[in-house]
Amino acid sequence: MDSMLSRRSLLGGAAALAATGLLSACGRGGSDSDQGGSTGSGAWSFTDDRGVTVELERRPTRIAGLNDAIASLWNYGIVPAASFGYTGLAADVNFQGKDLSKVTEVGASYGEINLDRLAAQRPELIFTHAYPEDDSGKVDPNKPLYGFKDLKQQETAAKIAPIVAIAMTGSANKVVQRTTELATSLGAKPDTVERARTEYEAARNRLRKAASSGLTVMAVAAYQGEGVYIAKAEDDPALRSYTELGVRYPDPGGPDYYWRHVSWENITDFRTDVVLYSLRAMSGDEMLKQPTFATMPAATAGQVFPWEFSAMDYVAQARTLNNLAKNLEGARKVV
Repeated sequence: MDSMLSRRSLLGGAAALAATGLLSACGRGGSDSDQGGSTGSGAWSFTDDRGVTVELERRPTRIAGLNDAIASLWNYGIVPAASFGYTGLAADVNFQGKDLSKVTEVGASYGEINLDRLAAQRPELIFTHAYPEDDSGKVDPNKPLYGFKDLKQQETAAKIAPIVAIAMTGSANKVVQRTTELATSLGAKPDTVERARTEYEAARNRLRKAASSGLTVMAVAAYQGEGVYIAKAEDDPALRSYTELGVRYPDPGGPDYYWRHVSWENITDFRTDVVLYSLRAMSGDEMLKQPTFATMPAATAGQVFPWEFSAMDYVAQARTLNNLAKNLEGARKVV
């Protein structure tokens, strides 16, 4: 299972392409080696992680995009115009406390984007993520960016507004930095960013201290009819950044990128002190109804906690770091 398919099938699910109609075109620049965004004489440009430079006559204010991506802009004070993703905004932890009436949802299942409705929102920029296909960390230009069903759908969307993509590879620290660079170029206030950065660093220090207990952690996406997909921390930016703070995620092994798939019968071979369950799969309570999982040390100790897939910005990551630290602070060694 490749990385794109794994994230789609495990955390989203693809759907049919919505009907398309008359779409307005927007200009786009070519490739450039410079990174980051710039403004000058009213102009705006940004080189994304594919090496594609988007150049516009002025800074864009109407921005659409993938839920995971635009949540970060909102956390920095930039309210998006339209969203698409693998779930509705109301069901996404990244949008709790936000006034969702300000955003038009043009897709609430993976790859299901109503392009006519997207065009009607007159976006000036579309922001999404790009996932690598393997542990090389390289993004395949012949595969659609995350959130799009296929290249045809992506190309049609690009005729509505140019697309910027941040790569979900390496450590979350890098991804957060790149996302913040984009937000800053789009008008995020420096004091807002600095306050968020300070809280993020404090949360990192808290998790570093909590991780010093040596607890082992396993992050999973579980499905009743399929079994359990164990995340490989090295391949997930957020999990990787936690290991850099001392959190111990034992490598589950296996040849596949991003996940190791195991049956419910064999999950007992992967014993850790703590289990984190994806909020986009079976809940912890549902997993505990599986007889084999219920015998796991983490399960019997009541150390099964949510695994939040948080937006890649200082605000969202600080929240998740603090939540994980709190759970680890209250946990104990059981293996």
